[in-house]
Amino acid sequence: MTLLRRPRAALSRHRPWPLCRQCSGVALDMGSARTRAWVAGRGMILDVPTVTFPGAGAVYPIQRGAIVDTQGTARMLDRLLGHRLPRFARPVVVVTAPVLDGPAYRTEARAAVEVLRPRSVLTVPSARAVALAAGADLSRPLLVMDSGAHLTEVVLLVDGAVFDARRTALGTADIDETTPSARIGEALADMTTSMLRQDGTSLTLDALTRGPLLAGGGALRPEITCRLADRLHVPLRAVPAPHTAAVRGAAKLLEAAHTHPSATGTDPPEGHPH
Repeated sequence: MTLLRRPRAALSRHRPWPLCRQCSGVALDMGSARTRAWVAGRGMILDVPTVTFPGAGAVYPIQRGAIVDTQGTARMLDRLLGHRLPRFARPVVVVTAPVLDGPAYRTEARAAVEVLRPRSVLTVPSARAVALAAGADLSRPLLVMDSGAHLTEVVLLVDGAVFDARRTALGTADIDETTPSARIGEALADMTTSMLRQDGTSLTLDALTRGPLLAGGGALRPEITCRLADRLHVPLRAVPAPHTAAVRGAAKLLEAAHTHPSATGTDPPEGHPH
């Protein structure tokens, strides 16, 4: 995320979030199961199903980490947030994005968010947002394991940028008699082991020894975390309120963007996953 600095005098004239109508902001985490929104000055205001109702039935515009219905996503955002923002505000919007679907997701998310008439749109990989929510030390290699309703990712962050990533289209909503919850723990362990084998440096090992950071609804399930701990034999660190960690991390970036009101919304590459 590129933030351009303004002279100190310009910053000193900038009013706090609750009093600055021109600088309203929204942090969004749009998953296939839940959409969460944090609004500047109001905190978390939404944690609702990701669904829209264009006709007689329900339509789910985001599936397995991909926006499959951009117009439907826009309708959902308008319904959920259109009446909650100041009428003439041009908000800064920060949107989390799955790591391996990043470019496609960012393109569709930016198009959908236009319904909110944003002043700028910034995107952040979900794994980095999780790390920010946890207050993690990003100067050291960090493994982030995010298990949501329909998607599970393992991401290696180096200096805060994505260095490597793995994913599986499996999540807590898939758990049933044929897909036991322990399978998600197995998938996390397998992806981590694969990353460790293919890494020609010591970065993955250093991050693993430090202890992976757990987020998403899967971090709340002992049967998943216990299986993962049994396989990896390393300390596991769950983010507080792991199911909302991504949107809270996006909110931290939103606050940083407010400090630099000339933010352009142009995101630099976050890394090159193998």
